[in-house]
Parts: sequence; C-alpha cells; structure tokens
Amino acid sequence: MKHIIAIIATLLVVWATVYMIGLDKEVNKLDNISKLIKSTAMEDSKIKVQTHTNGTSQITTTKQESTKEINTQQDDEVANKIKALKEKAGNIGAFKTSTLYKKSCASCHGNIGQGIIGPKLIGQDKEYILKALKDFKSGKRKNYVMYGLLGNLNDSQLEELANEISTFKTKLDEATK
Repeated sequence: MKHIIAIIATLLVVWATVYMIGLDKEVNKLDNISKLIKSTAMEDSKIKVQTHTNGTSQITTTKQESTKEINTQQDDEVANKIKALKEKAGNIGAFKTSTLYKKSCASCHGNIGQGIIGPKLIGQDKEYILKALKDFKSGKRKNYVMYGLLGNLNDSQLEELANEISTFKTKLDEATK
C-alpha cells in the first residue's frame, strides 16, 4: 500500500512540476509581449498649417495626445494582465529558487512556498522547517510523499532547504516593493 501511495504522490509531483513550468512560460510570454509593445509603439503626428499675414505658410507637426493616452491604456492593460497572471501563478517569477528546492519541494509547496497541494511554507522559520524535514525523513512524522522525497537527501541538503525556505518571505517582500 505504501508503494502505491508513493507512486501516486510521485505522479502528482511530476504533474505539479509540469504545471508550474507552464505557468512560468506564460509569465515570460506576457513579459515579452509587454516589451515588444513598448518597443514598437508608434506615435501619430498631427500636421498643423499656419498661414501668416504676409502670405507664407508654415507647416509644423505635433504629437497627438490621444496616441499617448492610447499607448498608456494599452501599457496599463498589459501590466494588469501580467500582474493577474503572476498572482495566479503565485508570484512564480518574484524571485529565483534553487534547483534543489524546485526539484524536491516546488511541485507541492509552490515555486515560492505559497502552497499548492502541500501546505504554505513561506513565512516559516529555519528551525521549524529543519525539524519538520528531519522528522519526515526519519518517519517520526508520517507522510509517505515527504518520506519518499527526503529519503535521498543528506543533512546538509535538508539544512540548505530549510535556510532557503526561511528567506522566502523577505525575498517576496523585497521583490514586491
């Protein structure tokens, strides 16, 4: 029975990882679209002809304010879409996480510890996380998924994970300022 649960858990981890990678790609697409729109924004000009009393005409061009307003609205719209997608993805791009975290934790706990299938980790202190990881690995705390994932990790890797996870709240606060 333990093996079946472990297999199901592993499949869930793989699915969640693929899902998170897909969300990350969508965020990057929207960022690229935003950059493309900004780099290709065209400004319309309005031609103004002034006729002087001596019979000569002077032609001048001025930028239309409405074009600026349209570009601003489009930029705001794209920014709102990017913001919504980032929030949907759990601020997946807010900061970088280690390969060890992505491989071992992100599929269940989210790319920045916000929780998906597993509980929310962001905001937990290092000591609490390290104790929980060691308890799961030893079997003191019962969770077959965690037991299976942590079984191959050594104590220094567990400490590395605990240290990294404990910094998530600070990193998120800095990234969202």
